[in-house]
Amino acid sequence: MTRHATIIATGSYLPEFERPNSAMKERFGEVIDKFEASSGIKTRFYAPDDWVTSDLAVEAAKKALRKAGLSAEDLDLIILGTDSPDYITPATSVVVQHKLGAKKAGTFDVGCACASFPTGLNIAAGLISSNPGLKYVMVIGAYMMHKLSDWENDVMSFFYGDGAGAAILTASDKPGFVSSTFAADGSYHKHWGIYSGGTFEPANEESVQAGRTKVKLVTPFPPEVNHVGWPARMRELAKNGNFDLSSADLIIYTQVRLNSIKLVQETLGLPFEKAHYVMDRFGYTGSACLPMAFDDAWEKGKVHSGDLVCFVGSGVGYNQAGSAFIMP
Repeated sequence: MTRHATIIATGSYLPEFERPNSAMKERFGEVIDKFEASSGIKTRFYAPDDWVTSDLAVEAAKKALRKAGLSAEDLDLIILGTDSPDYITPATSVVVQHKLGAKKAGTFDVGCACASFPTGLNIAAGLISSNPGLKYVMVIGAYMMHKLSDWENDVMSFFYGDGAGAAILTASDKPGFVSSTFAADGSYHKHWGIYSGGTFEPANEESVQAGRTKVKLVTPFPPEVNHVGWPARMRELAKNGNFDLSSADLIIYTQVRLNSIKLVQETLGLPFEKAHYVMDRFGYTGSACLPMAFDDAWEKGKVHSGDLVCFVGSGVGYNQAGSAFIMP
């Protein structure tokens, strides 16, 4: 039997503490109106102060397991994508495995920022197709960047909302995984990130006081990174999967700017309605935004058996990745 990786369930988690744009406007002024007009983001949510990224991931994982009718011990592998890990090391995925009680699962982290989820899907699909011993693989995207930012004083905290999303994949004899695509341009690696705390500059008293252990936008990315990159990734998915762009039923892009999604769909000649979005209600949730948007679309009845679903993620560094699946 040919083993096709297929997505059988999803789950997501949005924490309870809301920080709407109205509260941010009191702090930062009229610039918040400009950010909202461009991004479509109207609010964001924060986890409790004593939570960590793995806690968000576990909540999303539990929901996915319930929908799939599985227990944590059914999982063979957990792939977790985040750029707001619990620790530099060990991997956050092992913490998730422990908290979830997935005693039989191996784990590893993927560190491609907002491209982590489609990257994880592609890895999971390849492993499932070639390893008969893998039955259930969970791919998680989780994000708690607000805790690694100066959220009270940095206006860029407009873009940091907490959340997590998860998908469970298994093997099927019917079509599932269709194609993948990857791209990167490391010349942008100093544009946006956390630049003290690793081997480039181990954290020290001066770097902490100067704010270099917090996430910072140093130099804005040119719009072309997404406005040219996303259409390129979609065309590569179609070419690699031997399908017409028009046959895509649902497209999930990184949920950072609604205007970018509209422009990219126009560039591709595709209806805007095929691109589901959640940033207006959830905020920008980074590594978690694609699985959260997909879970929301599925919950709203926008995902059907036989649908061709495409994921296109773009993250700082920069990394980009795409993945295409036919739904079971």
